[in-house]
Parts: sequence; structure tokens; C-alpha cells
Amino acid sequence: MTNRIRSILEKHTEMIQNAIPLIASENITSPAVDEACNSDFSHRYAEGWTGNRVYAGCKYIDEVEALCMDLTKDYFECIHADVRPVSGVMANLVLYNAFTSRNNGKLCCMSIPKGGHISHGPYRATSGRKVYGTAGTVRGLEIQYLAFDEENMNIDPDESAKIIREFEPEMVMFGASVFLFPHPVKELSDVAKEVGAYVGYDAAHVAGLIGSGYFQDPLREGADAMSLSTHKTLPGPQHGAVLSNREDLVKKLRHAAFPALFSNHHLHNVAGLAVAIEEMLEYGKTYHKQVIENAQAFAQALYERGFNVLCEHKGFTESHQIVVDITGFKDTVGLGGDIESILEEANIIINRNLLPWDIREGRHYMNPGGLRLGTSEVTRLGMGKNEMVDIAEFFKQIIIDGKDPKEVKKDVKAFRDDFQEINYCFQESPKPKAYEYIKFY
Repeated sequence: MTNRIRSILEKHTEMIQNAIPLIASENITSPAVDEACNSDFSHRYAEGWTGNRVYAGCKYIDEVEALCMDLTKDYFECIHADVRPVSGVMANLVLYNAFTSRNNGKLCCMSIPKGGHISHGPYRATSGRKVYGTAGTVRGLEIQYLAFDEENMNIDPDESAKIIREFEPEMVMFGASVFLFPHPVKELSDVAKEVGAYVGYDAAHVAGLIGSGYFQDPLREGADAMSLSTHKTLPGPQHGAVLSNREDLVKKLRHAAFPALFSNHHLHNVAGLAVAIEEMLEYGKTYHKQVIENAQAFAQALYERGFNVLCEHKGFTESHQIVVDITGFKDTVGLGGDIESILEEANIIINRNLLPWDIREGRHYMNPGGLRLGTSEVTRLGMGKNEMVDIAEFFKQIIIDGKDPKEVKKDVKAFRDDFQEINYCFQESPKPKAYEYIKFY
């Protein structure tokens, strides 16, 4: 490693060790997962399916991949688990390939400003600029958005039923990037079937919650298949998976994945995912219960300190996420992009986020009216509800009280000193140090 790269990586490690990580789409893997990811599998190729490879030398790779599939099926209680997709976006493309027609297919899903992911988006010109969503750009799908209830931050089932019946899509996709409450899969899956549509569920953000028995159960609520990434509430390596409980769809889903979308599929991360699933089978119920409780406690603490946390009337959230409308601070501190930058100066790492009404009020995703905050990583670092109150106080000091973020940074570092171990993993005693697996040779 060159001195220049070593220096950069060391600076990043020092920063994240002393930060409060609140990005909802991130988590930290255990040393056991990292050890598997750092195996010789990272040097190898294994195109195809277990037992039917294009390459030789795959005997033990097949064993690990088969084990990973079996563990995933146990965790999610399903009959089919394809652990080859290299990301959540790739997993979504598997569903699009299986369930829609290329270049003239039709999809109903969430719009991006209202919580949908870019992989659900269209390809089209909007207000003089092009939108390059994955579904439209790669698959050529025509997109019709489901109706959204802004007050309750969820899909409106009655209005969405009308849209599905009128549009007659080939596929209805639930799931989102902003995901506070379970989606109405039960209410709308029958409507989708009326018009001959498949039902998909993008569980990228909430996969761990679902696997541990919280949030909702899409495969038993009417979803034909579920796509996910494996590094958010499910604290594994960056990878993806596709699940289904329909035996008649297994071959269709397999062929939609390979060779259509990938060659090799990052075998070292399959090994790491197997370990992460084992950890969640052991510790997931306890871990994910705390993740949700922390999100609710964090939301309540922010709300009590003068922040407009959405959906107070519903208890703020049932997931790992909370959403804050910070437009009330636009004249004093700024909007989402401004606040994101200010908090980063204090080593509080968050992300700005569009609110459902931002676009019509003239706000852009680079500086929107909202913040999206997540509790998956801080929970794995051992923080509980009391620490959520402490973090909310840091927010207040910077955003409301106007305290210099560089001064707050000192307090953040002192706060974080007590949370340098990874919890809810196999190496429970002694607990592994966070980030100790990062070595610079």
C-alpha cells in the first residue's frame, strides 16, 4: 500500500471511530464477517449455480453458498433464497427481469421524493432535466406511482388500488428508502392479482427487521418475491439477495438473475453473508428490538427539544428510521444539505433527504427540507435509549442553540469513547473493538 492511500484510510478510520454514525443505509460488520470476506474466495470465480458451475475449483465455494442459502431460508422462513445478487439494486433488477416485459413493461411503485429508491425510478425528462432511474433506464419500464398519504408517511391503499386497476401494471413494487411504517401489502396484493400483476417487495432497508420477526411479513402478506440488500438493518457485507415462497417461480427467478445480470458474484461476500445470517439467527431478535426502540426514543427526544419529527401521532416510526422536517430552521441554519454539513463538522454523520412535498415547494435533493436518521449502527455499537437522548441534545446544541460544531465535536468524541465495541455478534466476550479489523500493512 502506498503511503498516500494509507494516510487517507487512517484518517477515515480515525474519523469514524470518533463519530456518531446515523446513516440509515449503513451498519458495521463483525470481525467474524470480515474474516470470511477476507478469505481466498475474493480471488475466485464461480459463475452459475451451486453444483452447476462454469469454472472448476468450486467444491468448497459451493458448500459455503449452499449453506448461505439454507441459513437465509431459515432466517426469512422461505423456500427460495438466491444469494448471488451483488447488491440490492441488482436484486431489484432480478425481479424486474422475472416479472416485467423489457421496453414495454409497466410498474407501479413509490416515487423517489415520497420514499422510493432510485432503482424504482423511470427514465424520462422532467422539468427540463432527465431522470435516470434504474427501472426505466435499464429495463425500459413505464412507471406509474402509487398514491401517497403525506400525513401518515405511507402508501394510500384506497387511492393506490384505483391506480393499479386503471394502469394495469405487470408488477407492483412495495418497499422504499424512507420507510417508517409497514406498507399495505395485504390490502393491495389482491388488487394486483386482479389485473394479473406480480407483487414485489424491496426490503433493502428493513430486511433485518423482517427476518427477526418485526415490522411486517411480506412473503405471507401477498408478495411473490422479496429483494434486499444485506448491509443495513441486516448487518452483513455489501451484497444482495432474492427470496420467494412460490415454488413455481424459483426457476423463473434463477434465470432472471444469471446469466442475465452478472457473471461472478463476489464470493467472499457470500461467505460473509452466511456468517452475518448466523449471527442474526442467534442475536437478531434482541438486536432489532433495540434498534426500533432506539429509533422511537431518538425521535421522542428530538421532538421534545423542538424538532419537527414526522408522524408524532403514530409514535414516529416502527422501523430503524426517523424523518425530521427541518424547514423551520431555514432562516437561521439552513436546509437539509446545510445541516448535514454542519453536523459533519461535529462528527455527527447523517444524510439529508427529500420530504414528500419538497419538489412542489421548489426544494432540490441537494438541499431538501428533511433529514433521514437511522439507529442500526449506533445500536450495534452498544447504545441504548439513554444515549439517544444524549445524541438529540447534540443536535439541539448545534441547530437550535447555535453552538460551534467544532466545540461540540470534542464532546462527541468523549461520548463515543464509551462505545468502541461491536455487540450482537459471535465474539461477545470479550466484545470485539469496532474497526479493529482495519489493518494497514
